[in-house]
Amino acid sequence: MTEKIFSKLLSAFFLLVAVQAAAMALLFIPVVAPRLLGLSAGAAIRVLGPSVLGSALIALVAAVAAAAWMALKAGRRLKTVTGFTRRMADGELAERLPLDREDALVPMEAALNSAAERQANDLQEVENRRQELAAMLDSMQEGVVAITADGLVRWSNMALNSIAGAQIQAGRPLIHFVRDPDVLGCVRTALESGEARYGRASSLTPGRIFEIHAAPLPAGGALVVLHDVTRVEAAEKSRREFIANVSHELRTPLTSIQGYVETLVEEPRPNAATTNEFLGIIHKNATRMNRLTEDLLALASVESPDYHLALQPMRASALVRDAIDSLGGIVVDSDVELESTGAPDALVLADADAMNQVFGNLIENSLKYARSGRRIRVGAQAVEGGVEFLVQDFGPGIASEHLDRIFERFYRVDKARSRDSGGTGLGLAIVKHIVQAHGGRVWVESELGSGAQFHFTLPLAPAPAGEKMASATA
Repeated sequence: MTEKIFSKLLSAFFLLVAVQAAAMALLFIPVVAPRLLGLSAGAAIRVLGPSVLGSALIALVAAVAAAAWMALKAGRRLKTVTGFTRRMADGELAERLPLDREDALVPMEAALNSAAERQANDLQEVENRRQELAAMLDSMQEGVVAITADGLVRWSNMALNSIAGAQIQAGRPLIHFVRDPDVLGCVRTALESGEARYGRASSLTPGRIFEIHAAPLPAGGALVVLHDVTRVEAAEKSRREFIANVSHELRTPLTSIQGYVETLVEEPRPNAATTNEFLGIIHKNATRMNRLTEDLLALASVESPDYHLALQPMRASALVRDAIDSLGGIVVDSDVELESTGAPDALVLADADAMNQVFGNLIENSLKYARSGRRIRVGAQAVEGGVEFLVQDFGPGIASEHLDRIFERFYRVDKARSRDSGGTGLGLAIVKHIVQAHGGRVWVESELGSGAQFHFTLPLAPAPAGEKMASATA
């Protein structure tokens, strides 16, 4: 670059020197000088010739030096501009050209600076959008992965890494990380047909079910989305089981009522004793249906998102005492003793009506199995951060395989005994939801032949201001 500039400048200077020499030789010395100096042309040439030649040589040297200096300066400037444009092309956009001169290159340098600034802003905007998109994809619960036409991973989000159980790397085949045949089949079909494909995967992650959506991308390849429907499937299964259980529970007493009513209707002169017996059976089944309806409504209430408790500070000892006093009547005719094991005076946050329902369901449940033990114990003890309540019977106990499911809706350890005693199979499920709504937990401990112990906890309530001041003074 510098050599080209130097050669062009030197050529220009040579041309100027040549023009000057020609003017001196052809015009000044033979015409102008003789008139000015009063000499003949030959004499003027002899006198001025050496001077003209010397000045020409001096001008030539000066021209070479000036050309070299100007070429070097311009070459450096152009080299700086060229390097700047190359760095722009490589994506280095933080640098700017200095604009502290006043020459013909300044507008070009200013334009390059403006171009670099716009490009930097555009790239920053693109990067911001890319980061927003990546953050949005990583925040999704669904697993998302983009696949090239060759089956290589372009990118994926964090959810897919969790589903696959490995860090998915871009540029490697999807089959290295996801081996589920349903997923791979949907991807392959979407790539080959160019149409969206749907499917279900149940072996991708143990115990989880995914819906697959594989759609082709405009630029080639495919986008795969894995949506976890495990909870939806579980809820749907629970709904079906719930409907089936309710239908079964209602069908049995309805069938009994219908049969006895038809018998009474078809009998022209029914026997009084038979009629009373049949009406008693009908009343028993109607009562059973009424209890089932009430328990269904109670369960629907405590499971509803709108269920609210009127929490207030209550003494644990008062809760136990009220439970024994209010529920003692249900054990009077059962030859079972309801006794207290004591309870601390600690304050807990509780809804009085809800707690009465909890104790009622637990004591009624224990009463069904406690007749052989002849007693039910109710009590409480202080634990870290709360109070643990106890309802214990001394009946036949519960086998270990039932302990994890005993709080499920309609689950019965002994189906025949529960139906004979009028149980609906919803009492313990209601207890679980009420206790959890209080912020506590509920569980059962039992061994065959040793009775069962139902435990639940309630959190402590803040102490009243008066008690805090008394405690501080003490």
